[in-house]
Amino acid sequence: MFRRHAAGVAIITVNYDGVPFGFTATSVASLSAKPPRFTFNMARTSRSWPAVANTTFIGVHMLGRENQELASRFATGGNRFDGDHWEPGPHGVPILKDVAGWLIGKVQMRLSFENNAVVVVEVVDGAVGGDGAPLLYHSGGYGQSVPLDYEI
Repeated sequence: MFRRHAAGVAIITVNYDGVPFGFTATSVASLSAKPPRFTFNMARTSRSWPAVANTTFIGVHMLGRENQELASRFATGGNRFDGDHWEPGPHGVPILKDVAGWLIGKVQMRLSFENNAVVVVEVVDGAVGGDGAPLLYHSGGYGQSVPLDYEI
């Protein structure tokens, strides 16, 4: 059923013992405005879980339509950080370049449930990128939003 639910695409990044880790996520959600917090879910069987489980600061990068290649790169194996598409940011967290926006947050809670985890993060820094259409994930592929024509 959730294949029919369109979701925004983001990339989570962390620096763990001087090594950058990252993965594509569609589970990022705003949790509160005051203080600003967000959540995301991930599998504890993921190669990135040990880094997320043992670090203090995490980055989330919201992706635009022009970031589809970046989303695919972080969704598959291989070295996701080869190249000049990122730089070290606040608290050593890897920051991806030319994204719709990014936030750095301090982990407040990790809630494990079976083989999964919900991570709660309080925002400490961030920046907004250029305007553009968001990258969406729907029915097993990437897509984009289309404005509806209607009259009020």
